[in-house]
Amino acid sequence: MSGADDLARAKEAARVAARARREQAHRDLGATAPALFAEHFFHDLPLPRHGVIAGYVPLNHEADPGELLAEAGKRGYRTCLPRVAAKASPLRFLQWAPGDPLAAGAHGTKEPMTGRPELQPDIIIVPMLAYEPGGLRLGYGGGYYDRTLAALRAAGRQVLAVGLAYAEQGTDHLPEDPHDERLDWIVTERRAISFAKP
Repeated sequence: MSGADDLARAKEAARVAARARREQAHRDLGATAPALFAEHFFHDLPLPRHGVIAGYVPLNHEADPGELLAEAGKRGYRTCLPRVAAKASPLRFLQWAPGDPLAAGAHGTKEPMTGRPELQPDIIIVPMLAYEPGGLRLGYGGGYYDRTLAALRAAGRQVLAVGLAYAEQGTDHLPEDPHDERLDWIVTERRAISFAKP
């Protein structure tokens, strides 16, 4: 059995455990957490005065950035959502604001309607199954956010990758692939944590 097989098995085991923790946290906190996410995001992060914030439409007990995105619009930020352009390609981000119509996307996601302007985000709010203290994130295995962040960073874009999660999604250690991109911040219902190196 190869090291890659061992890593794949370790990641799948971590996903099973993480889904259970996230589901419980969502049952306990799903109604109150969105306002707390927004509060910590705008109070604690070093945000530009204006710019583009990319969010997502939550699925399967994901932390909900809806109130955060609504508040962003009130504060003068433009907001957008990801759209899967092609398998194994970076995400594209199309302009969207709360209340705008959505279309069905890949993997059961919801995306902006075709024809919306494409934006370049300054801040990307990233969904996940789990995170660990070094800023590593456990996703679903498709690699979309890793490819997107890698491409933006390689192009010199000063993009801020902000994970959004319940505090209970934190764990001490996650298995890591060489292509895994780390987060700059994590925002939970309890606080915001920076992963910037001193």
